[in-house]
This record gives sequence, structure tokens and C-alpha cells, in this order.
Amino acid sequence: MTEQILLNKPIRRFIAGAVCPACEGMDTIQMWDEEGTPNRQCVACGYADTLDARGNSVPKELPTRVNAQKPKAAQPKTQAVQFFPNPKLKKAD
Repeated sequence: MTEQILLNKPIRRFIAGAVCPACEGMDTIQMWDEEGTPNRQCVACGYADTLDARGNSVPKELPTRVNAQKPKAAQPKTQAVQFFPNPKLKKAD
């Protein structure tokens, strides 16, 4: 059973001389393939991204007014308040 789990897990390998684009640490990049897509991750800072066929980073989609999710309006919990005059306080005429 454990042999099957190990066989299904992608093999991660360190890339000699690779520099992390986030923390600039050398020899801290792991690479592996998932379903034919190369991925890399820095073990020092946790930076991770996906690479295209030429080895360039695949940019994440920038938020624009078309694809950005609109914030939901807060549902205010309102309560009616009624003020009654205090009979102990009398106006001095």
C-alpha cells in the first residue's frame, strides 16, 4: 500500500544553482511535474509558481474591473429607538 502512495507522488528534485525570485536564496528551489506541468517551490521562503513550456513563470491573472469580485454589502442590523420624555425633568418657565 505504501509503495503505491510513493509511486503516485511526483518526485521533487533540487535544481543546482537556481535562485529564488522572492528571497534570492541559492540552491533552495525544488522542481516537479504534475500532469505534465512543471512546478517549482522555494523551501526557504515557500514561494511557488507554475512554469510554461519555455520555462517562464506563468503570471497569475491580475484583478481588473471585469474579473474582480465585488465586495458584498454589509447587512446592517438596525433597531428602532424611541425616546420618551423624562417626567422628573420639568422645563423652567
